[in-house]
Amino acid sequence: MIDKPARVRFAPSPTGHMHLGSARTALYNYLLARQTGGQFILRIEDTDQKRYVPGAEKELIDGLHWLGLDYDEGPDVGGSFGPYRQTERRETYREHVQKLVDLGKAYPCFCTPERLEKVRQEQQQQKIRTHYDGFCRNLDPQEAAARIASGEKHVIRFKMPSEGTTTALDYIRGPITVENKLLDDSVLMKSDGWPTYHLAAMVDDHLMEITHVFRSSEWLGTFPLHANIVRAFGWEEPIWIHLSIFLKPSGKGKMSKREKAEAIKDGYSIFVKDLQDLGFIPEGLNNWAALMGWGAGETEDILTLPEMIEKFDLHHLNPSPAAINFTKLDYFNGAHIRMLALDDLAARIKPYFLRENYKVDDATLLKIVPLIRERLVTLDDCLPFAAWFFKETLTINPADLVAKNLDSAQSAQVARKIYAVLENLPNVSHAVAEAPMRALTENLGLSLGQVLGLLRVAVTGQMVSPPLFESMEIVGKSLVLERLRNAIDILEKMSV
Repeated sequence: MIDKPARVRFAPSPTGHMHLGSARTALYNYLLARQTGGQFILRIEDTDQKRYVPGAEKELIDGLHWLGLDYDEGPDVGGSFGPYRQTERRETYREHVQKLVDLGKAYPCFCTPERLEKVRQEQQQQKIRTHYDGFCRNLDPQEAAARIASGEKHVIRFKMPSEGTTTALDYIRGPITVENKLLDDSVLMKSDGWPTYHLAAMVDDHLMEITHVFRSSEWLGTFPLHANIVRAFGWEEPIWIHLSIFLKPSGKGKMSKREKAEAIKDGYSIFVKDLQDLGFIPEGLNNWAALMGWGAGETEDILTLPEMIEKFDLHHLNPSPAAINFTKLDYFNGAHIRMLALDDLAARIKPYFLRENYKVDDATLLKIVPLIRERLVTLDDCLPFAAWFFKETLTINPADLVAKNLDSAQSAQVARKIYAVLENLPNVSHAVAEAPMRALTENLGLSLGQVLGLLRVAVTGQMVSPPLFESMEIVGKSLVLERLRNAIDILEKMSV
């Protein structure tokens, strides 16, 4: 347990769709903040304007709200540590990079792209590590200031220690040590005046008093650089937690564009908005994502968000890469669908029917939900199981009406006998209709599968449906008889 409230941030770049890795990072931040009574902050890292995608920020915010990960501070809710978009904090970064220059921890670099490319090619020819060669590292400060004053284009580089080692502590991996000679004098401020991630994220984490930094293990390569930047300012480092990366379902390598395209064909995606549109629910997605990298330490793996908050433990985070298993997503999603209250589930599936232009009345839908809930893996599964309830007329495949081991004429005779039995009943509920239908089956010397299979197709238009008698009760006797008459007409026409 953490002994004080945690201040954590989810800091995405609005450069594309919100993906599964981002959702898990946000979730872990949220769990730790809520468990410790701390704050969960949304910060938009939008300084890379070349990669900025219009609408991406809104998708990120909508995705967090859909997942139920409401934040305490952010660009749309405010807070005492704003602004929460990095493009609105430009002057702050300029002040801090100048402070590093004044401390001798950073320096202006006037090398042109052409010179840098030439150096890179020479290093490749010599088969040595490509790196900045320090050409401007020891420029006289007065000369550098004069060149800046004259308007000469430049960047600001961090003056990495050139000797010894840097050791930085990752919470789930332990100490990570790198020789400083292998580290580069990375750019902190670009020539256009915008900071790089290396500077902006470190400054913001300090100024926003972030206690724990969750981020992908892909940042481990620059971890020593970031630790050195924080130390150059003399700041206390946050607790760094580099999360495992996601591998494609085969477990071999990261998900590529080809695998993403294949996944969507199969009804899956690694993007949150896609998964929402495909009928997955936030409860299932959170449960699935949380356990890819975190061992809850319990035999019971179905967890609600409050249960995850209670059980979350940084000690149980796993640094090993996690293969994406969409079968488990189906499992968790179906389990959480079955945990929903009937009226909640009804409200969630209703839009799928409306999208297909079905007229849906809430009272009928609420009766249908108990019949289909156990069969749903995703919300859109409601359509194949229950759309027929709302169709004014059914489109029936005539061959499906022919009972097994019977021909169309014999099936028509059976349908007429079914009609005669149901017509004389007060209603077609399970309690009233089942016993007479079983008796009819025995009298005809047929199996229940033959008789009820024919009746199922006649009433629902499909060979697989929710429980038949319960469905018939919802449809009502009048419509059941009408559909049976239609089935008899179809069978008789086939017999001619």
